[in-house]
Amino acid sequence: MRSADAATVFRVLLIVVVAYLILLKSSPIIITVIIAAAISLDAFDGYLAIRESSKGRISLGIYASALMGNKASRAEVARFKGKTNGSSRFGPRIDVAGDRAAEYILWATYTYLAVIPVFVIFIVIIRHSFVDAVMAAKGTSSKMKTRFAQVIYSSNLWRGGINVVKFLTFSYLAFAYIWGYPMVIGYVLVAILVLYILVRGAAELHEAYA
Repeated sequence: MRSADAATVFRVLLIVVVAYLILLKSSPIIITVIIAAAISLDAFDGYLAIRESSKGRISLGIYASALMGNKASRAEVARFKGKTNGSSRFGPRIDVAGDRAAEYILWATYTYLAVIPVFVIFIVIIRHSFVDAVMAAKGTSSKMKTRFAQVIYSSNLWRGGINVVKFLTFSYLAFAYIWGYPMVIGYVLVAILVLYILVRGAAELHEAYA
Protein backbone atom coordinates (compact mmCIF):
# COMPACT_ATOMS: atom_id res chain seq x y z
CA MET A 1 0.00 0.00 0.00
CA ARG A 2 1.30 3.45 -0.88
CA SER A 3 2.00 5.81 2.00
CA ALA A 4 -0.62 8.19 0.59
CA ASP A 5 -3.27 5.45 0.64
CA ALA A 6 -2.26 4.48 4.19
CA ALA A 7 -2.73 8.12 5.23
CA THR A 8 -6.22 8.07 3.68
CA VAL A 9 -7.17 4.93 5.61
CA PHE A 10 -5.81 6.42 8.84
CA ARG A 11 -7.82 9.59 8.19
CA VAL A 12 -11.03 7.55 7.97
CA LEU A 13 -10.16 5.70 11.18
CA LEU A 14 -9.73 9.05 12.95
CA ILE A 15 -13.23 10.04 11.87
CA VAL A 16 -14.58 6.72 13.22
CA VAL A 17 -13.00 7.68 16.56
CA VAL A 18 -14.64 11.11 16.30
CA ALA A 19 -18.06 9.53 15.74
CA TYR A 20 -17.57 7.27 18.75
CA LEU A 21 -16.56 10.23 20.94
CA ILE A 22 -19.61 12.19 19.80
CA LEU A 23 -21.88 9.30 20.72
CA LEU A 24 -20.23 9.17 24.15
CA LYS A 25 -20.62 12.95 24.52
CA SER A 26 -16.91 13.35 25.14
CA SER A 27 -15.20 16.75 25.18
CA PRO A 28 -15.99 18.63 21.94
CA ILE A 29 -12.56 20.22 22.22
CA ILE A 30 -10.90 16.82 21.81
CA ILE A 31 -13.31 16.03 19.00
CA THR A 32 -12.41 19.28 17.25
CA VAL A 33 -8.68 18.56 17.51
CA ILE A 34 -9.12 15.10 15.95
CA ILE A 35 -11.30 16.50 13.15
CA ALA A 36 -8.60 19.09 12.44
CA ALA A 37 -5.97 16.33 12.31
CA ALA A 38 -8.09 14.25 9.93
CA ILE A 39 -8.71 17.19 7.59
CA SER A 40 -5.01 18.07 7.65
CA LEU A 41 -4.22 14.52 6.55
CA ASP A 42 -6.36 15.13 3.47
CA ALA A 43 -3.72 17.59 2.26
CA PHE A 44 -0.82 15.54 3.58
CA ASP A 45 -1.73 12.40 1.64
CA GLY A 46 -1.55 14.49 -1.52
CA TYR A 47 1.98 15.49 -0.55
CA LEU A 48 2.92 11.87 0.12
CA ALA A 49 1.72 10.86 -3.34
CA ILE A 50 3.66 13.69 -5.01
CA ARG A 51 6.76 12.93 -2.94
CA GLU A 52 6.63 9.28 -3.96
CA SER A 53 6.24 10.05 -7.67
CA SER A 54 9.04 12.64 -7.53
CA LYS A 55 11.30 10.23 -5.58
CA GLY A 56 11.70 12.74 -2.78
CA ARG A 57 12.50 15.75 -4.95
CA ILE A 58 9.36 17.61 -3.85
CA SER A 59 9.80 18.73 -0.25
CA LEU A 60 6.97 19.54 2.12
CA GLY A 61 7.98 23.20 1.92
CA ILE A 62 7.64 23.27 -1.87
CA TYR A 63 4.29 21.46 -1.69
CA ALA A 64 2.97 23.87 0.94
CA SER A 65 4.20 26.81 -1.12
CA ALA A 66 2.35 25.44 -4.13
CA LEU A 67 -0.86 25.19 -2.10
CA MET A 68 -0.38 28.83 -1.10
CA GLY A 69 -0.27 29.80 -4.78
CA ASN A 70 3.45 30.22 -5.47
CA LYS A 71 3.75 29.88 -9.26
CA ALA A 72 7.24 28.37 -9.30
CA SER A 73 6.29 25.77 -6.69
CA ARG A 74 3.02 24.97 -8.46
CA ALA A 75 4.88 24.39 -11.71
CA GLU A 76 7.34 22.10 -9.94
CA VAL A 77 4.54 20.08 -8.33
CA ALA A 78 2.61 19.94 -11.62
CA ARG A 79 5.57 18.23 -13.26
CA PHE A 80 4.95 15.14 -11.14
CA LYS A 81 1.19 15.30 -10.64
CA GLY A 82 0.40 13.36 -13.81
CA LYS A 83 2.94 10.72 -12.85
CA THR A 84 1.26 10.46 -9.43
CA ASN A 85 -2.13 9.68 -10.96
CA GLY A 86 -0.59 7.15 -13.31
CA SER A 87 1.60 5.45 -10.75
CA SER A 88 -1.27 3.86 -8.85
CA ARG A 89 -4.24 2.05 -10.31
CA PHE A 90 -6.49 2.86 -7.37
CA GLY A 91 -4.79 5.82 -5.67
CA PRO A 92 -6.97 8.71 -6.93
CA ARG A 93 -10.18 6.77 -6.35
CA ILE A 94 -9.09 5.67 -2.87
CA ASP A 95 -8.58 9.33 -2.01
CA VAL A 96 -12.12 10.13 -3.15
CA ALA A 97 -13.48 7.08 -1.30
CA GLY A 98 -11.72 8.25 1.86
CA ASP A 99 -13.29 11.68 1.54
CA ARG A 100 -16.74 10.19 1.08
CA ALA A 101 -16.39 7.65 3.89
CA ALA A 102 -15.22 10.28 6.38
CA GLU A 103 -17.97 12.67 5.38
CA TYR A 104 -20.74 10.03 5.44
CA ILE A 105 -19.68 8.86 8.90
CA LEU A 106 -20.10 12.36 10.33
CA TRP A 107 -23.35 13.09 8.47
CA ALA A 108 -24.76 9.73 9.59
CA THR A 109 -23.72 10.30 13.21
CA TYR A 110 -25.40 13.69 13.45
CA THR A 111 -28.47 12.40 11.62
CA TYR A 112 -28.75 9.42 13.98
CA LEU A 113 -28.58 11.80 16.95
CA ALA A 114 -31.28 14.01 15.36
CA VAL A 115 -28.90 16.97 15.36
CA ILE A 116 -29.60 17.61 11.67
CA PRO A 117 -32.65 16.74 9.51
CA VAL A 118 -32.52 13.43 7.65
CA PHE A 119 -33.07 15.10 4.26
CA VAL A 120 -29.60 16.66 4.50
CA ILE A 121 -27.83 13.31 4.28
CA PHE A 122 -30.17 12.31 1.44
CA ILE A 123 -29.02 15.34 -0.56
CA VAL A 124 -25.36 14.63 0.15
CA ILE A 125 -25.57 10.91 -0.72
CA ILE A 126 -27.48 11.51 -3.96
CA ARG A 127 -25.09 14.27 -5.02
CA HIS A 128 -21.95 12.24 -4.33
CA SER A 129 -23.29 8.98 -5.78
CA PHE A 130 -24.25 10.34 -9.18
CA VAL A 131 -21.42 12.85 -9.58
CA ASP A 132 -18.80 10.30 -8.52
CA ALA A 133 -20.24 7.79 -10.99
CA VAL A 134 -20.02 10.29 -13.84
CA MET A 135 -16.49 11.38 -12.93
CA ALA A 136 -15.31 7.78 -12.48
CA ALA A 137 -16.53 7.03 -16.01
CA LYS A 138 -14.66 10.05 -17.35
CA GLY A 139 -11.53 9.74 -15.21
CA THR A 140 -10.16 11.19 -12.01
CA SER A 141 -11.40 14.66 -11.08
CA SER A 142 -7.83 15.91 -10.72
CA LYS A 143 -7.69 16.26 -14.52
CA MET A 144 -10.15 19.14 -14.83
CA LYS A 145 -9.85 20.96 -18.14
CA THR A 146 -12.75 23.43 -18.33
CA ARG A 147 -12.23 26.84 -16.77
CA PHE A 148 -15.35 26.60 -14.59
CA ALA A 149 -14.28 23.26 -13.10
CA GLN A 150 -10.68 24.41 -12.63
CA VAL A 151 -11.82 27.43 -10.62
CA ILE A 152 -14.71 25.93 -8.64
CA TYR A 153 -13.38 22.42 -8.09
CA SER A 154 -9.63 22.24 -8.55
CA SER A 155 -8.39 25.61 -7.31
CA ASN A 156 -6.59 25.70 -3.98
CA LEU A 157 -8.96 28.45 -2.80
CA TRP A 158 -12.05 26.31 -3.24
CA ARG A 159 -10.36 23.13 -2.03
CA GLY A 160 -9.17 24.89 1.09
CA GLY A 161 -12.51 26.62 1.50
CA ILE A 162 -14.56 23.45 1.64
CA ASN A 163 -12.17 21.91 4.16
CA VAL A 164 -12.52 24.98 6.37
CA VAL A 165 -16.33 24.83 6.11
CA LYS A 166 -16.32 21.09 6.87
CA PHE A 167 -14.14 21.67 9.92
CA LEU A 168 -16.33 24.50 11.24
CA THR A 169 -19.58 22.65 10.57
CA PHE A 170 -18.77 19.24 12.00
CA SER A 171 -16.88 20.72 14.96
CA TYR A 172 -19.62 23.20 15.83
CA LEU A 173 -22.30 20.50 15.66
CA ALA A 174 -20.34 18.62 18.34
CA PHE A 175 -20.42 21.70 20.58
CA ALA A 176 -24.13 22.16 19.86
CA TYR A 177 -24.99 18.54 20.69
CA ILE A 178 -22.71 18.08 23.70
CA TRP A 179 -22.51 21.54 25.27
CA GLY A 180 -25.78 23.00 24.02
CA TYR A 181 -24.41 25.73 21.77
CA PRO A 182 -27.13 27.53 19.69
CA MET A 183 -28.27 25.14 16.98
CA VAL A 184 -29.27 27.94 14.60
CA ILE A 185 -25.57 28.57 13.91
CA GLY A 186 -25.16 24.87 13.18
CA TYR A 187 -28.02 24.98 10.68
CA VAL A 188 -26.43 27.95 8.93
CA LEU A 189 -23.10 26.13 8.70
CA VAL A 190 -24.81 22.96 7.41
CA ALA A 191 -26.62 25.02 4.74
CA ILE A 192 -23.34 26.64 3.64
CA LEU A 193 -21.57 23.28 3.50
CA VAL A 194 -24.35 21.61 1.50
CA LEU A 195 -24.41 24.56 -0.91
CA TYR A 196 -20.65 24.30 -1.27
CA ILE A 197 -20.94 20.56 -2.01
CA LEU A 198 -23.68 21.13 -4.61
CA VAL A 199 -21.77 23.90 -6.40
CA ARG A 200 -18.63 21.77 -6.62
CA GLY A 201 -20.78 18.91 -7.88
CA ALA A 202 -22.14 21.20 -10.60
CA ALA A 203 -18.55 22.01 -11.59
CA GLU A 204 -17.74 18.30 -11.90
CA LEU A 205 -20.82 17.66 -14.02
CA HIS A 206 -19.95 20.63 -16.21
CA GLU A 207 -16.50 19.14 -16.71
CA ALA A 208 -17.91 15.71 -17.52
CA TYR A 209 -20.40 16.93 -20.13
CA ALA A 210 -18.41 19.86 -21.58
